[in-house]
Amino acid sequence: MGTLTWSVVLCSALVFRHMVFAEQEGENLSGLSTNPDKGIFAVRENGTTCLMVEFAVRLTVPFDVLALNGIDLITEQAYLPLPRGAEIEGRCASTESEIHISWKNNAYILRIYFSKELRDKGVAVWKISKVQFVYDTSETTHFSNAYNPGKHTASTHRLSALVTPVGRSYVCAAQQTLTLISTDHQKGVTLSMYDIQIQPFDIYADFVFSEPYKCMTDQRERLEAALPLVLGFLLGLIIVITITVYHFHLKLTPPQPQLPRDRSMYKNM
Repeated sequence: MGTLTWSVVLCSALVFRHMVFAEQEGENLSGLSTNPDKGIFAVRENGTTCLMVEFAVRLTVPFDVLALNGIDLITEQAYLPLPRGAEIEGRCASTESEIHISWKNNAYILRIYFSKELRDKGVAVWKISKVQFVYDTSETTHFSNAYNPGKHTASTHRLSALVTPVGRSYVCAAQQTLTLISTDHQKGVTLSMYDIQIQPFDIYADFVFSEPYKCMTDQRERLEAALPLVLGFLLGLIIVITITVYHFHLKLTPPQPQLPRDRSMYKNM
């Protein structure tokens, strides 16, 4: 194959690669949510939704400030909600996908990575395999008087979270918490998510989640809420049955002879 032919092939490959990535775009749909703390984000490929995330998020980030004596360091906490106006990027593939959510001119970037895997008996599931959060302590909205400000990255280690059967969306109203370890002196960054619905693979209808897979926490809370009602119903049923049995017992039992109440009547007997 000649040099010209190789050049054509290479150019075609580069153009094709550019077209593939250009057709993957992020969509911020948070305006559709009635919850002001909740974000709805989607990644689309070839005009079709391939990854969708709906949740409320808060990050708790420890950082150092100088004490009043100007010598010692004190650790304070910054609380960062996920803004509805964040920018979205992502990537979809057959067994791995990811979404990048950024705000404040990339001072904050939340990256969530998903993967598919086969488990026991050939059951296919998807999970969150990694979470990474980039933050800049020189951004004064949340970090006031930070000592030695700059960019840091917090990441999870060997994560396997929100495990869900393939073809279904993960749903959980209860809070789910992940801990990320930061490059800032190994501090622990906490990622809290609640009111969640996530699906990173096999979305069959555009902007529509597939059948939900409810988290164990929600199932347990639902059972605990229903248990008093069930016990009350059973107790009421037992009382009704007891009264009914007693009523039939009185009807079927022959009447007993009445003894005279006036003792003077005993003399005539």
